[in-house]
Amino acid sequence: MCGRFSLYSDFPSLVASLKLPLAGGDLTPRYNVAPGTWIRAVRRSAESCQLSIDDRWWGYRPHWADDKAPQPINATVGKVATSPYFREAFAHHRCLVPADGWYEWLTVEGCKQPHYLTRRDGEPLWFAGIWTERPDGKPSCAILTEPARGVAKAIHPRMPLILDQQSLEPWLDPELTDRETIRRQVHHLAHGQLTHWSVSSRVNRPVKDDQSLIGPITPAAP
Repeated sequence: MCGRFSLYSDFPSLVASLKLPLAGGDLTPRYNVAPGTWIRAVRRSAESCQLSIDDRWWGYRPHWADDKAPQPINATVGKVATSPYFREAFAHHRCLVPADGWYEWLTVEGCKQPHYLTRRDGEPLWFAGIWTERPDGKPSCAILTEPARGVAKAIHPRMPLILDQQSLEPWLDPELTDRETIRRQVHHLAHGQLTHWSVSSRVNRPVKDDQSLIGPITPAAP
């Protein structure tokens, strides 16, 4: 799954990684982005076709749902195109959530040890997402997840769907609505580009948000 991540790359770095024109501005570095907060997402306007980065509430609820409907932060790749809750957004409201890394917890001898997962080369990650307008008018989103691959598989059974650079533009293309066409044109980042390390349990508290959270820690000697 993806329940906590970081985004500390500046705006020019995101534009350079995206390799597409993007309207936006300065970003505030965040090292402990938690659900139920505003996160940045890139989307293409169907009217102007321009790309922009704006705020979306991390907790998806479609406009037709009632106040008691769930607010998932993730949508699985196996159901997002067919589930009544997600399929309209998958076809028409796809977005990219930029990140520098994400956290997962590995249970070792009854204790949960947080790990930080990121690209080996330090480049930003692009999570596949979907967005919608909530009943209260608040724009919201969810991050797609898939079965974990590569080094991520040793930490958690699922991981965010991270797109490779060639997939970013088609994922944002509002003209692409067919599930099979999207599948043929969109691919995940090669798992060999990922790495991870253990980090401090301070990340367990969402109020903690500083650069030291992503620093590796040395496991205690037996």
